[in-house]
Amino acid sequence: MTGYVRWFSDIRIGDVGLVGGKNASLGELYGSLSQKGVRVPNGFALTAQAYRDALTAANAWEPLHALFDTLDKRDVALLAERAAKAREIVYKATDTAALREQVERAYRQLEKEYGANVAVAVRSSATAEDLPSASFAGQHESYLNVVGPADLFEACRRCFASIFTDRAISYRVDNGFDHFKVWLSVGVMKMVRADIGSSGVIFTLDTESGFRDVVFVTGVYGLGENIVQGVVDPDEFYVHKPTFKAGKRAVLSRTLGRKHLRMVYADQSGGTRNVPVPDPERERFCITDAEVLKLAADAIVIEEHYSANAGHPMPMDIEWAKDGDDGQLYIIQARPETVVSQRAPTHFDTYALGRSSAVLATGRAVGEKIAAGPVRIIAGARDLAQFKAGEVLVAEQTTPDWEPVMKIAAAIVTERGGRTCHAAIVARELGIPAVVGAAGAKGLLKTGAMVTVSCAEGEVGRVYEGALPIKKTQVDLSDVKRPRTEIMLNLGNPGLAFHSAMVPNDGVGLARMEFIISEHIKVHPMALVHPEKVVSAEARAQIDALVRTYAKPADYFIEKLSEGVGMIGAAFYPRPVIVRLSDFKTNEYAKLVGGEGFEPREENPMLGFRGAARYSHPAYAEGFALECAALKRVREDMGLTNVRIMVPFCRRVEEAERVLATMAAHGLKRGENGLEVYVMCEIPNNVILIDAFAKLFDGFSIGSNDLTQLTLGVDRDSEIVAFDFDERDPGMLEMFRLAIVGAKRNGRHIGICGEAPANYPEVARYLAGLGIDSISVNPSSILRTMQVVSEAEGANAKAAE
Repeated sequence: MTGYVRWFSDIRIGDVGLVGGKNASLGELYGSLSQKGVRVPNGFALTAQAYRDALTAANAWEPLHALFDTLDKRDVALLAERAAKAREIVYKATDTAALREQVERAYRQLEKEYGANVAVAVRSSATAEDLPSASFAGQHESYLNVVGPADLFEACRRCFASIFTDRAISYRVDNGFDHFKVWLSVGVMKMVRADIGSSGVIFTLDTESGFRDVVFVTGVYGLGENIVQGVVDPDEFYVHKPTFKAGKRAVLSRTLGRKHLRMVYADQSGGTRNVPVPDPERERFCITDAEVLKLAADAIVIEEHYSANAGHPMPMDIEWAKDGDDGQLYIIQARPETVVSQRAPTHFDTYALGRSSAVLATGRAVGEKIAAGPVRIIAGARDLAQFKAGEVLVAEQTTPDWEPVMKIAAAIVTERGGRTCHAAIVARELGIPAVVGAAGAKGLLKTGAMVTVSCAEGEVGRVYEGALPIKKTQVDLSDVKRPRTEIMLNLGNPGLAFHSAMVPNDGVGLARMEFIISEHIKVHPMALVHPEKVVSAEARAQIDALVRTYAKPADYFIEKLSEGVGMIGAAFYPRPVIVRLSDFKTNEYAKLVGGEGFEPREENPMLGFRGAARYSHPAYAEGFALECAALKRVREDMGLTNVRIMVPFCRRVEEAERVLATMAAHGLKRGENGLEVYVMCEIPNNVILIDAFAKLFDGFSIGSNDLTQLTLGVDRDSEIVAFDFDERDPGMLEMFRLAIVGAKRNGRHIGICGEAPANYPEVARYLAGLGIDSISVNPSSILRTMQVVSEAEGANAKAAE
C-alpha cells in the first residue's frame, strides 16, 4: 500500500528509519522466518513519515521546541507539565483525514484475513540510528484489544503522542538522543488470544550470568503485560542449545511460578483487566514441555537469523503468546538483548584490608574474601527471623535449614567446624567469607557491633573490630596463564553453575549430588519410594505438598535431581562434569524429610553406612535406583554425555564390583554411550590396591579430606585434635605420590578434589610435579591455583633441564 501504511511483508530489519526498531523487527520476523516455522501474526505499520508530516502540517515543531529546548529534566514538576502539553500538541496534530482513511483501509484488509471486528494490538516503535543498543523498550505506550477502525485510529494517535511521556523524555536525555531526531511509527498487529491462553518472554541467554548456551523461557496465564511489568511471578524454563541442536529434545529445568493473576480483555469494547488464577491452575505450568521446546526452537532460529545479519552473535529478547482459540504459539516481538550480553567476564576480584584493628576472634579462613557488617548472634533456629540482609551471622554451627539466611549474610563466623563443615561449604558456594572453628566467638562478639571478617590473609581467618576499608583488585583474565594440568571446579549448587562456568576452567572435578538432594529435593529417597512407611505426620504433609503435581512420589526425586545435575552438566558442556553419587552419612540422611525412620543410629557415621556400601544394600537399593534413573535421564534424554559418574567411599574391590553391577542393571553400564565411571581415592585401601581398582574404573579422584583423616587417624569433625589434620604431613605426601604413580601405571586419569591444593600452594606444586592430571578447587580459588600450578610446572621444567 502506498502512503503511510507498510505491511509486515514489505518491511525488513533495515527499515528502522522508516518504521522504527520494533516494527522493523516484526517485519523481519514475518517476512523472513515464517517459512522456517516461526508463526508471527500479520499486521502493518504507520510510518514515521506520518508522524513528521502531521506535525509539520500543524506547525507543531516550533511550540514543541519552545517546551524542550531549555528544559531541565531534573525539575520533575516542570517536566511533567511540559510533557503533558507536548502530548496534547501531537495528539491534535495527528488527527488528519488522510491518516484516518489509510488506517481504516488497512484495518478492513486485516478483517478480510482474520474476520470482522478483529482485535488488534497497537504499539509504538521508535526510530533512531543506533537502536540495537538503545531499544526504547517501555518508554512509549501500547494498547491491547483494540476493535474497530475508530478506536484503532484513537489508539494510534495516543501512541504517536506517547513520544513525549515523562519517561521517554528522560530516557532520550540520559542516552544523548535529540528529541527532534527520534520519531515514532505505530505498529498494528492481530491480537493473539493469550487472554484465554498464556504468554511470556524468551531470552537466548541466562539473564543473571550472561551464559550464552541456554534459552530461558518465562510464561504466565493471560496477556503478557503482567510479565513485562513484573506484576506476576512467572513459570521459568531452561533449554540447552548445543544438545537441542544435536537432536536432544528435553527441558533442562523448570520452576513453577505463583501466577496469581491473569490479564484478560475487559469487555467487548476493548481494554484489559486482571482476574485471580484458581489454585489448581497456579499449581500447573502454563505451557507443556512440548510447547517450551517449540518456543526454544523458534528462539534459536531467530537468534541465528539475527546473528547472521549482524555478523556476530546476537542474543535476543523475544515476546511470545499462545492463542487459546487455535492452541498455536506465536512470536509477537523480537529485539536484541542489550544489557546482560554486554557484560563480558574479563576480570576476577581479589581482596585486601586497607588497614588493621583489634582482632576479636580467629579461626580457619574460607572464601578468600573480606566483608564488613553488624554482628547478629544466632543461638538457634528461633533467632533466624531477626536476621537482616548484610549482617554477619555468628553461631555455634549452621545447618541446611539456615541456608535462606546464610544467602543474605555478609559473612559467617562459627565456633565449631573445619574447612569441610556445612558453613564452610555453603560459604564457598555463595562466594562469601566465613571463619569457622572460631572458639568462643559468640562470647567475644556482640550483636549490633560492626566487624570486618577477613579470609584473604592465608589460612587464618580473622574478625576485626569495626568496619575497615576493603581494597578490591580486579585481575584481568587475559593475563591468566593456563597450566598443562587441568584446573577444574568443585560445585554443588546448580544455581551457581552458569556463573561459575564463565571463569577459566577445564570442567567440574566434583559435582556434589548430596547438595542437590538436601537443598532442592529435601526428602529422603526411601521416603519417596515408600511414603507409607513415613511415621511423622508432619513429614508426610511436607512430602505430600512437594509431590502433589507428580504421578508418583519417586518421579519428583528423579526430575529434581536430573534437573540439578543437568544444569551443572549443561553449564560446562562439552567439558567433563564428574558427578559424585550421594555421600551423606546416616545422621545427615536422617535429617532429610521423612529420613529418620530409614536410617540406623551410628556412633561414628563418618566410618559407617555411607558411600558405596549403601548402593546395593537392601536398606537403600531402591533409593539408589532413583539416583541412577536421574543420571540416565541426564545422559540419554538431555544428551549431556559429558557427565561422568564417581563412586564415593568405596572400601573394597568386591564392593566396587557390586556397585558397578547394580549401576549396569539400572541402565548405567560403564563404556556404553561413552559412560566413564570414576572412584574416589579417599581410603588407604584405594591406594594400596590401586592396580585392582584401576581394572574396574576409568579414573580416580583423590579426596584429600577423608584420605588425610584415615591416614593420620584424625577425626576431622573434632576440634580438639584438628591441629593434627594436615595434608602436608610427609605421610600424606607419600599417599598422594603412590596414588598418582599407581594410576599412571595403569593408564588411568587421576585428579584431586579436596581443598588442599587451594589452601596450601606447596601441595599444588607438589602434585603438579608428580604429573597429576587435574586439580579441582572451589570457584574462588581457581585463578590463584592456576597461577601456582603454572609456576610449579615452569620450575619443574627448568629443574629437569
